[in-house]
Amino acid sequence: MSVPESPEQSLQRVWAAVAASIGDGSGGTEVLALVGRVCTRLLPVDGASISLVGGVRTRETLYTGDEVSDRIQRLQESLGEGPSYEAYERRRPTLVPDLAADPGTRWPVFATEIGAYPVGAIFAFPLQRGAITIGALDLYRREPGWLSAEEVTTALRIVDIATLALLALRVDSLHGEWVVALPLERAQVHQATGILISGLGVPAEQALAKLRAHAFSVGRMVDEIADDLVSGRLAPVDIEL
Repeated sequence: MSVPESPEQSLQRVWAAVAASIGDGSGGTEVLALVGRVCTRLLPVDGASISLVGGVRTRETLYTGDEVSDRIQRLQESLGEGPSYEAYERRRPTLVPDLAADPGTRWPVFATEIGAYPVGAIFAFPLQRGAITIGALDLYRREPGWLSAEEVTTALRIVDIATLALLALRVDSLHGEWVVALPLERAQVHQATGILISGLGVPAEQALAKLRAHAFSVGRMVDEIADDLVSGRLAPVDIEL
């Protein structure tokens, strides 16, 4: 009969797997999945997600552990606001133990929209190395509740591992592309933004803002509108109106 793996052994195993992926160049989204799974195993949370966050309030979701985590990320992508952005911009964790009781003044639209889903608490941690912040780790739980001091310490150790995992997927210095392909819907947002830049003659940040504003105005996700643009069901002029 095998002995269950201890929390410390779990962390060491995932750390070793991520470090190995950097050493042999085999880093991929399966490494991020290992990090996500250790979150739900060692912490009192129901789901985890990992995203790259960059300039002009852009983001790429590289891992979501379940449907609710995916919804949290898609909402932030659509709205351009939320706990990941706050954690990234302030360079410190955003911890909301009772989402329903939080006034939501920091990201009011996100707080309202996510209220329709089983999210009682949400915790976002910036993924950073030195002076550089590259992304965020989002954790959620269905019921409200704090993380204990010991659990926050564990979460911060996982954050270090997640940062290492994200660095394993860093941009290729020669071609300027991600080593692993982005999910189709994320790639389409980039393509749709390019269509708006060309069709409307606006800079990238304004094109993305127009895409988000249109999605919000019609009650749809930004990746759905992006798909319509890429497929020709919508024209840039439709977004401009």
